[in-house]
Amino acid sequence: MSSESPFKSHELENSIPENRELDTHLKNFIDHLSEHHLDLLPNKRTRTLSEHERIANGPTFRGTIISFCRNKGHGFIKPDNETEPIFLHISDIEGSWCPKEGDIVSFKKELIPPKNMKYQAIHVHFVHLKEGVKHEHWDTTQPN
Repeated sequence: MSSESPFKSHELENSIPENRELDTHLKNFIDHLSEHHLDLLPNKRTRTLSEHERIANGPTFRGTIISFCRNKGHGFIKPDNETEPIFLHISDIEGSWCPKEGDIVSFKKELIPPKNMKYQAIHVHFVHLKEGVKHEHWDTTQPN
């Protein structure tokens, strides 16, 4: 038996351009998807219907806004009867008010992907706006 490879060197060389051509076609296809079908790819804020129903049917919690940065679009809630603050994102606030420290809110909790180790507040509703604090609507311009 010969110790030669079953592929001759010219056969191997001829297969390389085909592989590169396949890679090019694959890259072009991926580029096409990213340019024309981005709406098909879920983003961080997309929740499936079953996930939305599961969260909506879950318990409602209450807490107090401990911080919120309008420029960054996020802050934290101190839940009643819990020690660890919960993350709050601007896209999960129901209503037209910008949260201020001391506002009392109700909310649902969802695990933050991808690690699913901490919670974030979603479906956030204002229960009581802190008195003596000037509250702004989202559509008002923020002073510099």
